[in-house]
Amino acid sequence: MIDTSTVFDDVVELICGLVGDDLDILGVEVRRDTAFHEDLGLESIDLVTLGGLLAERFGPRVNLAAHLAEYDLDDVIGLTVGEIAEYVADRLREED
Repeated sequence: MIDTSTVFDDVVELICGLVGDDLDILGVEVRRDTAFHEDLGLESIDLVTLGGLLAERFGPRVNLAAHLAEYDLDDVIGLTVGEIAEYVADRLREED
């Protein structure tokens, strides 16, 4: 059984590694409702990088690029950490 909170913690760890010291400068606590663009200031290239990190951590079944291809631009801009964590958990559940 996949523990969603563990997946969330893993996703947050990857995001913190991606954002680095900027997270402290922004003064943002990463929560489920934290938005990638608005709260963290991440751009689409950062989501591509995060997608690679997710695939390295969880395997090729977690394909963020393919998942985001289903979204329109406004949805990608409004994407939250919780939505990414839920996507990862869903993909991992499909393997079990």
